[in-house]
Amino acid sequence: MKKLILLVALLTLVAFISGALAQPKPVEKPAPAQAPAASDKPKLEKASGAIEKVDEVAKTLEVKHKVKKEEKTLAFTVDDKTKITKGKETLSFAELKKGMHVAIEYKKDGDKNVAVTVKVAATKTQPQKAQEKPTEPGKK
Repeated sequence: MKKLILLVALLTLVAFISGALAQPKPVEKPAPAQAPAASDKPKLEKASGAIEKVDEVAKTLEVKHKVKKEEKTLAFTVDDKTKITKGKETLSFAELKKGMHVAIEYKKDGDKNVAVTVKVAATKTQPQKAQEKPTEPGKK
């Protein structure tokens, strides 16, 4: 009986060892590529002013911008990724007109200023009551 128990234990041990050796080795995954650090991203700069010129063919804007009490005209390139908005409304490049006040976030690409966002200032409208003529007291 002792020989039978020893034989069963030995066969069980051999079965476990052969099963462990037969398992495929885990595949080593390559280290994930490091995401670019925040400092690697181009810094967004801001400018605001009135549009001086819109070139639909070249997709460029010229904006008169004040820098330390000195007015400068900056040129911006607009691409398909540029987000143009007026309030909550999305506008197309063709809707931009001379004289509109805009706030632009842009990044420098070599010697070009590429607009990332163009926010058109909403036109100020007077409340309805202020536009009505006041009535004289006693008259309706």
